Amino acid sequence: MAGVMKFLCSVLIAAALIAAIAPPSEAAISCGTVISYLQACLPYVTNRGPLGRCCGGVKGLYGAAKTTPDRQAVCTCLKSLAGSTSGVNFGKAAGLPSQCGVSIPYKISPSTDCSKVK
Repeated sequence: MAGVMKFLCSVLIAAALIAAIAPPSEAAISCGTVISYLQACLPYVTNRGPLGRCCGGVKGLYGAAKTTPDRQAVCTCLKSLAGSTSGVNFGKAAGLPSQCGVSIPYKISPSTDCSKVK
């Protein structure tokens, strides 16, 4: 019985060490990927064109962002793009998800706290 307990303790300690040194999960979605999905939206959110094929990209990106790190990476990229792209109509940008039939738990805005996105 003491041998089994010693073995179980060793396994638990090994598991704890592996968990402690394992790298945190990283987002599989890069900002370049976000841009490629949403490139068709740029004319719309800058008041230079119609919604057009934008919703296809919005829905594709929504489907690709499956994990919390993915969603946070998308949020961070959108936040950065919203703040660095001149002429963005933030009302149109924030309304894109609902206009395309997608529900996201944050507002696309330069002031969004992406660390709170789950």
